[in-house]
Formats: sequence, C-alpha cells, structure tokens
Amino acid sequence: MQVKGISAYGAYVPSLRMSRKAIAQAHSWALPSLRGLGKGTRAFCSWDEDAITMAVESVRNCLKNGADGAAPIGALTFASTTAPFADYQNATSVAAATGLPSNIQASDASGSLRAGTSALLNALQNSRSESALIVASDCRLAKPGSVQEMHYGAGSAALAVGSDNIIARFVGSESNATQFADHYRRSGADHDYYWEERWVRDEGYMKIVPATVNTLLEKTGTPADAIQHFCMPGTLARLGAGLAKKLGINPEAVVDNFAADIGDTGSPQALLMLIAALEKASPGERILVVGFGAGCDALLLEATDAITEYQPAVPLSTVNDHARTVEHYNQLLSFSGQLQLDWGMRAEVDNKVSISQLYRSQDQVTGFNGGECSSCGAVQFPILSTCVKCGSTEPMSRKSLADESARVATYSSDNLQYYPAPPMYWGLVQFDNGARLLMEMVDVNAESFDVGTPLRMTYRIKQKDDSRGLHRYFWKATPF
Repeated sequence: MQVKGISAYGAYVPSLRMSRKAIAQAHSWALPSLRGLGKGTRAFCSWDEDAITMAVESVRNCLKNGADGAAPIGALTFASTTAPFADYQNATSVAAATGLPSNIQASDASGSLRAGTSALLNALQNSRSESALIVASDCRLAKPGSVQEMHYGAGSAALAVGSDNIIARFVGSESNATQFADHYRRSGADHDYYWEERWVRDEGYMKIVPATVNTLLEKTGTPADAIQHFCMPGTLARLGAGLAKKLGINPEAVVDNFAADIGDTGSPQALLMLIAALEKASPGERILVVGFGAGCDALLLEATDAITEYQPAVPLSTVNDHARTVEHYNQLLSFSGQLQLDWGMRAEVDNKVSISQLYRSQDQVTGFNGGECSSCGAVQFPILSTCVKCGSTEPMSRKSLADESARVATYSSDNLQYYPAPPMYWGLVQFDNGARLLMEMVDVNAESFDVGTPLRMTYRIKQKDDSRGLHRYFWKATPF
C-alpha cells in the first residue's frame, strides 16, 4: 500500500489589514474595555474578495508547486464556514477558475471550524490513487463591537494530497465528535454566537484536545516530546502553550497562530499553521495538527527528505510583505456589507448576471483563456473570429492569461464613477506574450504605482447582484 501525504501547498491572505486600535477607538464611547485588545492588526477582505476568490488564489499557488510526474488531480474539496453559496457548489467555481478538468470529483465541506482538517483527513485516508486538493477558505464576519471583531481574520490554505513526491507523510489520526458548542451560527444568521471564554477553554480545549491527542500519540507510538511542530488553532490567550504543557510537548514546538497580524481565519487556520510548520520543518520532524469545533481532529505528519528541495511559489512567511494597514474603521464595515453608504445616483444600477451567457463564455470569463492565432501567433482576449493582427480566420488555440506576466501600459485613477473602493484604477495591461487588455487594477499603492509596474492576475468579484444574490466574478490585475 502506497504511503499518502502532502505533496504541495499554497496559501493566500488578503493584503488589507485593519488596525485593532482603530476598531477599539471607534467603539470607545460605548465599549472602552476593547482598548485592551487594540494591539496589532487583522486581515480582512476587500469588497471584491470572498471565500471563493481566496480559495482560487491559494489553489493557484499550490498548483504552481505541483511536481512533474505526479498523479493527476482527481478530487477537490472546498471547506468553509462562510461560503458564498448555500445551494450552489462552491468547489465547482474554484475548479473552473483554476483550470482543473471538469471530470474531477468536487465537493463542499462545512459545519464547523474543523471542516478543513476533516477534509484533509478524509483525503489522506482515501484509497484512490489520484491526487486530491483540499482548500479551506473563510472570510469571517463579526458583529460590530464584539470581541470577535477584534480577533477574526480572513485567509485560505490549499494542500495537495497524494502518494507521489510527498514532502510530509501521513502517520496517523484520531477524531472526536463530542457535542461541545463553543460557538454557533444558525442557518441564515449573519454572526456567530459565542459562549463564555473560560468555559470554552477549560471544558472544551483543555479536556477534548488532550484526550484526542493522547489517544493518537499512544496509537502511533509517538512520545509527546518527539513533536517538533504543534499546530493548535484558536486565538484564546496562551491556548497553544497551555495545551503543549498539559500534553508534554516542548513549548518551542508551538507554531505561531497568526493572532498578532492576521487573526483567527476559521477553517483555514489549522492548515495555515501546518503550512508554516512545513516551511520550517526538516526531514524526520513530526508535525501535530489539531482541528477544533464540535469535537476535535488530530493529525500526525512526518517531514520527508523531499522537503529540503521543495520551494513554495509564494511562501507563507512573506504574506505580510505586501500588507496595507487601514485606519478607517468604516472601510471594514463598508467592505463587509455592514455599512450601507449613500453612493449617489451613479450607484443605482441593476447588475443582473446572465446565467446562460456566463455558461457559454465560462472558458474565457472564469478560466481567463484567450486565443492564439495559428497563423501569426498573436494572442488576444476575447477570442474573435478574426485575428486582430493578421486577419486570419483560422480557429485559434486556447491560451490562458491567468499566470502570464504583465505590466502597466497605461492607467487612469477615476473618482467620478461609482466604485466601492474609490478611486477606481483601470487601464491597458501589456502581457509579456503580446496580448493587451483593458482591465481593472486593484490593491494599488498610489505612491509606487506607475507605467511599467509589474502585474499579476487575480480572481475577484467583478460586480455584485445583491437583489438576486449571484455575484459576477472575473480577473483583475494587481501589482506585485
């Protein structure tokens, strides 16, 4: 029987960071106690980001790391507690945007914050020979003025699971389905309801996690002090250190939980911590990953010799290199839909999405595939019946622009038309393969943005149809 494990990984965290001090100051008139939590930042989604767009970015980063000769991707699982759709498969949208074949098995996982670890566990225990992709993504929404508003974050993590070229082999696992409610959110509700923090820590984490982990360690014959990396999600104070002490794990093994600058990302957090451990692990080192929520998952992995040669496309350790701290609290509320501004008559438009047209053009709109002329090699988007360069009417070959390098050819900064994050940047994007396209440009730093700035493509929400609840997605250009 082939040993399964992790063969590749990718992560994505939005560039926007909200200052916790700014949140505390906004509520200081009514909730002065929040000042004690006003340190650091937390990641949050821009108006055009959600769990699907973040999942696409982390999967793209993961697929860039795929080893030659690896088994084809046979399954994709999308894990989230904040998925945009309740009855429309989110995983299918991620697969289409990342160029995965339509004959893969796609599924959604939800129900608790351990949806990500449970999906990973299912893939590792699956006997199928094909590789599988697990992506966890959450854009968490908290009620204004709550403690959760200070703690929550946003992000996504993707892991490729298979038997070829693995960088961490699967050693064993243990699960617990105890009906313990630390928090919950009923169907249709906007915000989570949390129970008392001390009860959650003492009766939940400190009892359920040790019982599950100790069973796993005993089953695999692993001493607690043999764990070099302990991934314990959750942002309760000293949670990881307290559990490590109770389990007998060395305190140096506790992996950073990103509480200081990103926040509690929800279902991706355990997987993000696993990625952080993989970036530091040496061959033979053991990684313990815990997922907590309506029970507990505990997974044990061991780094292989292949990890020394593995180079991630976008290291998680560089996730804060392009972070932009925001001091305007109302921007967080506006982007999350909790503050409805009066944008004037220019915003009074109906953005109805034509489902039939979207289906017919999904290869171009979702997959971002242009055409390459069979006569002169010119690349163009959209695909037309006639080549824009030589006039040939021969059928064009498919050419993806999603991963093509590009630069700013021209741009404008527009404050006149309605845009949820003014000003709107748009202009001509010059691809290195010769294609040119008028595109929207996002996450722009006005001080360093100019003609010639390198660009990469990113999958985002193009327009929101709030009346019917179906948003239109497309590709935008962002500096890097």
